[in-house]
Amino acid sequence: MKNLTRSDAPLTTSLFGQIKNRHLLRSFGYVDGRWLDAENGDVFTVTDPADGSWLGDVSKLSGKQAEDAISRADSAFKAWAALLPQERAGHLQAWHALILENKEDLALIMTREQGKPISEARGEIDYAASFIEFYAEEAKRPNIESITSHLSDAEMEIWREPVGVAALITPWNFPSAMITRKAAGALAAGCTVLVHPSEETPFSALALAELADKAGLPAGVFNVLPGNAPEIVAPWMEDPRVRAVSFTGSTEIGRLLYRQSAETVKRLVLELGGHAPFIVFADADLDHAVEHAIAAKFATSGQDCLGANRFLVERPVYDAFCKAFAERTSALTVGAGIDDPDIGPLMHERAVAKQEAHVRDALERGAKLLAGGKRHAAGPLFYQPTVLADVPGDAAIFREETFGPVAALAPFDTEEEAISRANDTEYGLIAYLHTQDPRRIYRASRALQYGMVGVNRTKVTGYPIPFGGVKQSGLGREGARYGLEAFTEIKYVCRDWS
Repeated sequence: MKNLTRSDAPLTTSLFGQIKNRHLLRSFGYVDGRWLDAENGDVFTVTDPADGSWLGDVSKLSGKQAEDAISRADSAFKAWAALLPQERAGHLQAWHALILENKEDLALIMTREQGKPISEARGEIDYAASFIEFYAEEAKRPNIESITSHLSDAEMEIWREPVGVAALITPWNFPSAMITRKAAGALAAGCTVLVHPSEETPFSALALAELADKAGLPAGVFNVLPGNAPEIVAPWMEDPRVRAVSFTGSTEIGRLLYRQSAETVKRLVLELGGHAPFIVFADADLDHAVEHAIAAKFATSGQDCLGANRFLVERPVYDAFCKAFAERTSALTVGAGIDDPDIGPLMHERAVAKQEAHVRDALERGAKLLAGGKRHAAGPLFYQPTVLADVPGDAAIFREETFGPVAALAPFDTEEEAISRANDTEYGLIAYLHTQDPRRIYRASRALQYGMVGVNRTKVTGYPIPFGGVKQSGLGREGARYGLEAFTEIKYVCRDWS
């Protein structure tokens, strides 16, 4: 095992000449305030999904190193938790300022390794920073609550205390914001954290570690371990010192982590798959609905758990919606994220193959192709923005999350039918609803079995809202004051007055 200081960690990435702050480019893990090479020198390669070009090799840390990182984080916990809340807030505020100061470089790193349009990457950096700023303030809020005593000779209080070490497992589609949304809440609560970023997008995570280090976060408080997910995460799930786990990713992996956490009874936050319905009633503003349908479907090239997957449109306006939506979809630009198109590349070949399979299945079952429908000439990981109409309910795309730029449309005749079809899924992250009838808004918002409902709009997320789903879309909430709950324990104190 080789420890490296900030100054002597070598750079092995083709991004070196493209950014101003070259210290952001790190190819080693970050544990206990030091840059850490793999024990045996193993690396994994990161490529640009737009053209397949080599971006760099990153150290592939081992399970043994992941286990050692628990000890480092556990050792750092007591001192970090003992800091005054405003001292922890000061570290977070410094981290927030550095992220915004390096916004352009961080966005470029993200676009090159993840593929999203550069304007979306800039937006994600702002989004990521906002969680740190918010939780820096939340860290200073009073955490003692008085209870009106039911005993004549006692006074009672409730305290919130940090749980300890938290493991954060993050995806490739939002490689910065999913780290800060989890880490900021955990750090504000007084926890120390272990971060495992996706192997597709480690540079964004390691850049955040560089800035956390520069912001003065004490050694062992914020740790980033790149490598093979099963090897890195397994020791964290087995060790009782890891008291909380927060994961964003597929429902399948979420179920696995749920089972693995049982033996040590860990706190869990699971933000899993989505399969969002987008419901348009005949009284909706059609142009407005189409505009928001485009945003709900094609942001992040459709690789978003909040992305609309099933478009249910009331029959009187169905044909008009299909026509307008297909026209808008056909006009979307496609290209490398650095050129800031509407649609960038998908993350890997598996994602492209899934688009092909869903389109083929829907067409075989009688759906109509209104736009797109095949790979795009821009490169092997690009898929045309696609619209399918008259999609039957038994088509795979109406049963599974597509996670790409393919939209499935179908008509409905009654409100009851629309709600029933929208709820006919194991998922329950977000639903979108377009109507001008306030009574229907209330009824439908109540009836939709989702953790979040967007009414006549698409953008609903941000630091002050409780993000999360129901059913197979997850457990717990991130953001808002609720984002602290998984990282704190409630202690009840009953004190004699005498």
